[in-house]
Amino acid sequence: MTLLSLGLLLWVAAHLFKRLAPEVRGSMGKTGKGLVAVGIGAGLILMVLGYRMSETYDLYALPPFLRHVNNTLMVIAVFLFALGHSKSRLRAKMRHPMLTSVVVWGVAHLLVNSDAASLVLFGGMTLWALVEMTLINRAGPAPEPYKGGSLAGDIRLVVISLVVFGAIAGVHIWLGYNPFPM
Repeated sequence: MTLLSLGLLLWVAAHLFKRLAPEVRGSMGKTGKGLVAVGIGAGLILMVLGYRMSETYDLYALPPFLRHVNNTLMVIAVFLFALGHSKSRLRAKMRHPMLTSVVVWGVAHLLVNSDAASLVLFGGMTLWALVEMTLINRAGPAPEPYKGGSLAGDIRLVVISLVVFGAIAGVHIWLGYNPFPM
């Protein structure tokens, strides 16, 4: 749990650095970008290692049907994450699709994982994304909405989202966490 917690703290600190100390971050130039990138990468590695090494037990029971809800939410989370860089007409409809994706991802995983490590990881990431959205919204007016997008972009977004969801499910199965109920 120590590595997991340290990784989460490093991830959050690196991401919030620009929002909480913009003058300091700005004065660092490219060095600051590199430092943030290293912090995010190290945080991610520590979170993965810490989560995989955690020997925790379930804190409460979850009904099996929530696995179906989890999978549905995960398709939505992947879709929202991809939306942020898509050429879809839907891109102009949402200000924080990638951070919203993290919230949906975190909630989805909390519906099927009731151990302490999962509460720290998925709950922590969900809270970070909500705080990040709040700080971004307070920092200034919304940027000009995305202009453009096409039906072809919408179709590509759906197809890519489904393929990526399939790949994520495949990795989960390979790691021994079958996301599909029997």
